[in-house]
Amino acid sequence: MRDENHLYEYAVIRYVPHIEREEFINVGLVMLCKRKKWLRVRLYINQVKLDAFMCGDNRAVLEKQLQLFSAIGEGNPAFGKLATMEPEERFRWLTAVKSSCIQTSRPHPGLSSNLDATFEHLFSELIL
Repeated sequence: MRDENHLYEYAVIRYVPHIEREEFINVGLVMLCKRKKWLRVRLYINQVKLDAFMCGDNRAVLEKQLQLFSAIGEGNPAFGKLATMEPEERFRWLTAVKSSCIQTSRPHPGLSSNLDATFEHLFSELIL
């Protein structure tokens, strides 16, 4: 029996400390498979890179913003109405173009017969 491929979309989550400079570090990945109603978010902050970008005591603010991003992605209803939307609606909201310190790349499509393995591969390749 042939494995079924699923269309997915992913975007890299970025921390942009100074929007006007357009510099960023990758801090996570968000991936969606609309057909399976599957959405996954994982964050990883490389402390060495972060220390090079941070100015002042913004670390706690950044961690809180990333926690909110992740909670919305995971559909945690304790974090408000956005978190209760359908997975594809949450993905679209999270990946919308914004002028904030937490941004995402443009969504990229792909096909996978194993969404979890594909997520792990992309996370390892793009974030770690």
